[in-house]
Amino acid sequence: MSNLDRCGVRALAAFSLAAISILCSTPAMGAPANPILVELFTSEGCSDCPPADAFLKALDTAQPIPGAQLIVLEEHVDYWDDQGWRDPFSSHALTLRQSQYVDRLHVKNGPYTPQMVVDGSEAFVGSDRPQAGRAFTKEVPVPKISVQISALHVEDGKVLAYLEVGAVPSKAEVFVAIALDHAESQVLRGENGGRQLQHVAVVERLDSVGKIKKGETFSKNVAIKIDHPEKDYRVIAFVQQADEGKVLGAAAAHAK
Repeated sequence: MSNLDRCGVRALAAFSLAAISILCSTPAMGAPANPILVELFTSEGCSDCPPADAFLKALDTAQPIPGAQLIVLEEHVDYWDDQGWRDPFSSHALTLRQSQYVDRLHVKNGPYTPQMVVDGSEAFVGSDRPQAGRAFTKEVPVPKISVQISALHVEDGKVLAYLEVGAVPSKAEVFVAIALDHAESQVLRGENGGRQLQHVAVVERLDSVGKIKKGETFSKNVAIKIDHPEKDYRVIAFVQQADEGKVLGAAAAHAK
């Protein structure tokens, strides 16, 4: 077992007894899995982030929440890039996305890392496992609209797919995230200098592909450029209420 795998096991084991008791009240195994979008805002320049990154990986691998499919996204912000190490996965667009969450969710003390946002409706420290357990459990019974990804393939340096979304209960926006399935980096400087970090579902692009009016459905062929066609990617499609609101539905697929 690798050091990261051990860290992931410890991360899962670190759920408090209170959180475990909450999880036991979730629907029985075998029930249809409700998708829950888990966004982790992180940075390789932040020494507090690797434990949260490992926790996200453990959640992705173990899927420990009965009745839920945790769809994870690791979103690297750029406001640590002037602290000695430029995160090769950082994006100013993701920094702006986090800032919008901070404003809408009234997060005290502004943007920070690591920060986890669950289904666009709750934000907390990304390594806070008991809080994560409570947030996941709260979302398990919440009905979601159907999101389907089909005809997925890579061609000429692009990910091609067909999206279908069920009728939305309110005005919403459809997003597609293109994420590296796995990534790693040898950090040479900064707070994590000398460490080799590993990541999962690292967002490379996050595009809005359409808007939907209340009561409408949505379908569209999408083509999104990728930077490394030789690598394995995840495609995550999700529907979100306007202005980075509640996530109404999500789906994930692998593109190779």
